[in-house]
Amino acid sequence: MTTVRCAATMLQRTFDEWRQQGDDLWLFAYGSLIWKTEFDVAEKRPARVHGHHRALQMWSRVNRGTPERPGLVLALISGGSCRGMALRVKAEQVPDMLPQLWQREMPNPVYDPKWLPCQTPQGPVKALSFTLSRHSPNFTGRLNDARYREIFAHSRGRYGTTLDYARLTCDHLRAMGIQDAELERVVALANPLSPSHHAT
Repeated sequence: MTTVRCAATMLQRTFDEWRQQGDDLWLFAYGSLIWKTEFDVAEKRPARVHGHHRALQMWSRVNRGTPERPGLVLALISGGSCRGMALRVKAEQVPDMLPQLWQREMPNPVYDPKWLPCQTPQGPVKALSFTLSRHSPNFTGRLNDARYREIFAHSRGRYGTTLDYARLTCDHLRAMGIQDAELERVVALANPLSPSHHAT
C-alpha cells in the first residue's frame, strides 16, 4: 500500500519538532539555499554532515523542469559526507520563514526533512536538512552522461534551467573553498569541448 505524502502534514510535524527544541532554527544548506536564501539569516557557518552526500539525482517537475521534461535538483542521499553551510534563523522569524521555505523546497512533497547533526568550527548543531530516500520514485539513480547533457540542454522550470542551477551551485561552492568533484564533472558535460562529449 502506497503512503500518501502531504506537504502540509510534513510542515506541521517539522514545525512541532522545532518548537520542542525551544531555540533558533538551524538549516543545512548544500545547494541553492547557499546562494539564494530568500530569508533573514542571523548567522552562517561552514558545516559538514556525515552520513549523507550531495547528488544531482532528484527529478524536478516544477522548479527546474516540467512533468513533460523533468529537470534535476540536488538532494542529500545516504552515504558519505557533505560540506555546505549551516544557517541560523532567529526563533521569532521561524513561523513566517518555514511555510515560505516549504513552498520553495516542497512544491511536491518529495524531500524527507530530517534533523541532522552538523559539524561547524564553533561546535556541533542539529540542522533541518532536505534528504531524499533511495527508494523514492523521484530518485534518479545513476544517470549516464548523455542523459545529463539532454537534461542540461532542454529542462527548464519556474526558477530556470537545471544547468544554470548546477553551475551556480558549483560556482558558490568553489567560492567557499569546496570542490565537489562529481558535481563539477557532471556540469562540465554541458561544455561541447568536454573530452567525454563525443564518447560512445
